[in-house]
Amino acid sequence: MESAKRIAHASSSSSTNPIVEALTSNPPPGPNTNATTAAPSLDEPWSVEQVISTLPTPIPPNPTSPIPFLHTLERLKTTPREGWRRFHVKRSESIADHMYRMSILTLLAPLPLRHSLNIPHCTFLALVHDMAESLVGDLTPLDNVPKPEKSRRERTTMTFLTSSLLAAPSTNVGDAGAQINAAWEEYEAADTLESKFVHDVDKLELLLQMVEYERRGEGSVDLGEFVHVAKGIQLREMKVWCREVLRERKAFWEGKGIVPSHVGDVEKILAKEEKEKEKQKERERDVEGEEGG
Repeated sequence: MESAKRIAHASSSSSTNPIVEALTSNPPPGPNTNATTAAPSLDEPWSVEQVISTLPTPIPPNPTSPIPFLHTLERLKTTPREGWRRFHVKRSESIADHMYRMSILTLLAPLPLRHSLNIPHCTFLALVHDMAESLVGDLTPLDNVPKPEKSRRERTTMTFLTSSLLAAPSTNVGDAGAQINAAWEEYEAADTLESKFVHDVDKLELLLQMVEYERRGEGSVDLGEFVHVAKGIQLREMKVWCREVLRERKAFWEGKGIVPSHVGDVEKILAKEEKEKEKQKERERDVEGEEGG
């Protein structure tokens, strides 16, 4: 069997974009930036002020409308998702693209789970969960930024976006900023059913995109390293969708006559599904036996 071809993580030239060049501690990924970004210097820790000082259009210190906030969010539309960029996927999705389909997914919450969810609130969480990446960038483990530092950067950014750029009452948007920040904090904490659901949606959207890029590459790109996120999906109804996507991936590579990477992980996840089905059948038989007795 032919092994799947993996596109090498080739280094590329630095971007000539002045914004990207200035954000040496953590540039939002662009089509020509390197896959792994350098950790910030201890002498020059990452800060929102550092980032906004490099923007070509200055942000007014005391905005009187949400317009500066909206301009800042434009960066979500132009920043590619880092995982795909590392594999040199052409025309890869932006952060905003990812959040859009996540938002649609929340509207399609499966039964019976949807009866327990506040669907509009789930959509709200999906729309704001990656908002901080407008200034922080799409950090991955390969950026070597510790989780506490990543959290600090994102929380600092959200405070700036929601308290400074959406300051009440000067921007005339009421408590919208506070609501956005609270939704972001809820997602980060992952304590509520809605936030757990949206975390599952986040992972499912990534798996969908993984399969779609592999299909588009017609077997020339193997994105199997992302299969591991399937193990983190918690809710039973979402696991059903996840396994369907993994079965699609399995069928695609089998049709190509290629054994892709991480095929063992996929087999384990699908085998677990069969075991769960058998247990469910046993429970149903036990109930029928009790009723018959």
